Amino acid sequence: MPSACPNGSPEPPVSTIASLPLFHQIEGQNVLVLGDGLAAEPKRRLVERAGGVIVDDLARAVDEGVRLAFIAYDDARACEVAAINARCAGMLVNVVDRPELCDFTTPSILDRDPLLIAIGTGGASAGLAKHVRLRLERVLPAALGALARALEAARPALRLQFPDGADRRRAVDAALREGGALDPFNPASFEGVEAWLTGTAARQPGALFDLTLASADPEDLTLRQGRLLGEADVLMLDGDVPPAILARARADAARLTWEPTDTPAMGEASTPGLTLILRWRPATPDPD
Repeated sequence: MPSACPNGSPEPPVSTIASLPLFHQIEGQNVLVLGDGLAAEPKRRLVERAGGVIVDDLARAVDEGVRLAFIAYDDARACEVAAINARCAGMLVNVVDRPELCDFTTPSILDRDPLLIAIGTGGASAGLAKHVRLRLERVLPAALGALARALEAARPALRLQFPDGADRRRAVDAALREGGALDPFNPASFEGVEAWLTGTAARQPGALFDLTLASADPEDLTLRQGRLLGEADVLMLDGDVPPAILARARADAARLTWEPTDTPAMGEASTPGLTLILRWRPATPDPD
């Protein structure tokens, strides 16, 4: 039988990311914004849009225990001094156009309230993040926010129907996948949440699929393989599956080491959820 990686073979490392994406709730909280020029104004609007209260005096911010600071002076030296003082006071600091001085950066935001999509480059290119957002603006339905709110309203009923969290997640996954009852790219999906919940939501049977990977590039995954990776509850790893491939899987999916003696039948599994056997078989180059 497969054994968990911590008790057997070491688990393959996951790919790294340049920064940790977080959504920080600041409604009603004080936020320090220093600077009066064109660079400071967008930061003020951003803080106000998120419900924050702007403080424009460093000494007051220190006295009041402010936790976030945006610094946008025109003078580079003034930015450096203010960043040091704010950081020494325990604040997380963002300095406009100075990523080397930043504890955090601000992404380009696609707003489908309450659904937010944040696109960042770690300060490498705000222009690139903006144009990716503009492209996504054209393809993502405006009704995504309505779908999110409808699913939020359905949570109590969904919990009653599926007390187990894993069952609940699988039911929602099945509805939200491409072509599903609540496909997010269907602008009318938000209107069908109640009907789905009372009629078509059902427990998803266990399933087992065997995927043999010949490329370490996640761009070479088929659409089906990418979808299965994103939904799998358990990954059985046969070989050193590349970290870039594993990064496409759910972060909370269990990862087990596949043993050569395990020969299950594909398709229906005896346990709930979706199990994938990932076999790493890199292509052998043709001999000269």
